[in-house]
Amino acid sequence: MSVVQIEQDIALCAAKFKDAICRPVGAQFIQSDLIALFEFEPTPDGVRVRTERHYQLVPPEELTEEDLRLYRIPVFSKVLM
Repeated sequence: MSVVQIEQDIALCAAKFKDAICRPVGAQFIQSDLIALFEFEPTPDGVRVRTERHYQLVPPEELTEEDLRLYRIPVFSKVLM
């Protein structure tokens, strides 16, 4: 993942989807079972990371019904709870 790639993604979105809100994202493995997801945004000084979240990868059998229920709730809604 590079700044150049993110800048190209933003430019492509602006050219092809003029009415859309561009939300460029990227993913990077931190460890074999841990990934980081990033959302980027353009600024006058260049591209910056808007949000970064880390996720532990687990086998499906380790997920509980409660885990699945919580994953269906948008993050913003959780803040309001």
